Amino acid sequence: MIIKNADNKTDAVATLEQLLNHPGATPAQQKAVQKELNILRAGIKGENEAAYQIGFDFKDSEYSVVIHDLRLDINGRVAQIDHLLIGRGLIAFVLETKHFNSGLKINDNGEFLRWNDYKKTFEGMASPLEQNERHIAVLKDAFKMIDMPSRLGLRLMPTFHSFVVVSSSTRIDRPKKFDTGQVIKADSIKTNIQQKLDKMGMLDMLGSATRLVSYETLEDIARKLCALHTPIYIDYKAKFGISDVDGAAVVSPVSDQPEIRQDSTVKEHACRKCGGANIGIQYGKFGYYFKCLDCDGNTPIKVACDEEGCKARIRKEGNKFFRECVACDRSSLYFTNS
Repeated sequence: MIIKNADNKTDAVATLEQLLNHPGATPAQQKAVQKELNILRAGIKGENEAAYQIGFDFKDSEYSVVIHDLRLDINGRVAQIDHLLIGRGLIAFVLETKHFNSGLKINDNGEFLRWNDYKKTFEGMASPLEQNERHIAVLKDAFKMIDMPSRLGLRLMPTFHSFVVVSSSTRIDRPKKFDTGQVIKADSIKTNIQQKLDKMGMLDMLGSATRLVSYETLEDIARKLCALHTPIYIDYKAKFGISDVDGAAVVSPVSDQPEIRQDSTVKEHACRKCGGANIGIQYGKFGYYFKCLDCDGNTPIKVACDEEGCKARIRKEGNKFFRECVACDRSSLYFTNS
């Protein structure tokens, strides 16, 4: 049974298409918006292909449930799970979909590279396998938050298995020394899941049998998990520095925005001029900054990312501001305006 389908991303696509023709957008901003739009469309295409294959094989199954597009924000850690399959033996398969226009290469060190058709070379990218392991870590925390059945007084928990799913037409250059069995094509999802189950050892199978639950219980678990889903809204105008003030477009070039670097921990914020803490985040010509309500001074905002060379951004949601690192797939509350 399909418990949850993917969220509708039509509005996000429409917003980006409108920004491409924004009267105040610079060529650099239009290029950045087009890149974002291409990534979004490619992601939707990849997710739809995988969702079709999953639906074809598992939609009417009485032994498993399917959740598409599950976004979890647990204790400041975010996981965007493309597809989740859970069987009655509480064996969970977490599927991360990736779309590659011109091929994928994985080297002997397990590093992923995508082909850049414009530069005619392979370029490095964040490992989707590592990304999915972070998703699973958040997913485990989510399962701790919902009611789960027990056996002999012990609370049951699923076992997790990771797959990275690419388009059926993607060319994959696989290495000889690194196991890429977790990287599969969309049309072989069912086959690879069955092979994984076949390879499970006797102890694993016995453990699965002791965790066996009814279909009704499994459906209830899945719906409780879906209740933790937190859809994301992205302010694309703010993200690309495009804003309207009094009907006139005020645009800050992407290259003029301050570099965002990050500490791994959130520090106390204060005005750099007077040292006071009576500050709030505002948006200006060069992006978000702290405005002191006592001395009227301005303080640049700097956020951090644990991954070397990776940049983060500020995302506004009401009076809350989050630091987002797409490449590292992390999000955390950074500051709240009073």
